[in-house]
Amino acid sequence: MAKLYFHYSTMNAGKSTLLLQASHNYRERGMETYLITANLDDRAGLGRIESRIGIGSDADTFAPEDDLFAMIEQRLAQGPVACVFLDEAQFLTKDQVWQLARAVDDLNVPVMCYGLRVDFRGELFPGSAALLALADEMREARTICHCGKKATMVVRLGEDGKVLKDGAQVQIGGNETYVSLCRRHWREEVGDR
Repeated sequence: MAKLYFHYSTMNAGKSTLLLQASHNYRERGMETYLITANLDDRAGLGRIESRIGIGSDADTFAPEDDLFAMIEQRLAQGPVACVFLDEAQFLTKDQVWQLARAVDDLNVPVMCYGLRVDFRGELFPGSAALLALADEMREARTICHCGKKATMVVRLGEDGKVLKDGAQVQIGGNETYVSLCRRHWREEVGDR
């Protein structure tokens, strides 16, 4: 039975690595996968999922106006797909999460989504909120704070290296922009809540 999965974490937990490894495992056994990523993140090149450890794969991209059910249905018309993998799931809209759920239910294809749970302000991304509500299974990919505790939050750094407390929810960046922290150290950095 197909399911909708949400693998979530903070920055630098290895979500893209996990996605690429799982896709490789399917392909190694002769099963095709369909990879999709947000068109917002082009750090590795548009239509490319790449991990910090250097592995990567080409992927189709989605924008907020795209119908993911139609994209998956169109891909399935070209041949069987054992699993759909979607990176940067935090950038999904609520409607797109419902489209993925329909693909699971009506097209009987598993969909594995990988993304951030919260932004630098400690607020859920819309796509993550919808996935937390609709996913059949959720799995946390873990990373650690500098103190050794599990990191569940992230801070955004300005050009001067200081923690930012305000700004747009979406700003693409990597280690130069974001630092994963435990809740206690996040609170210390942004001011106690």
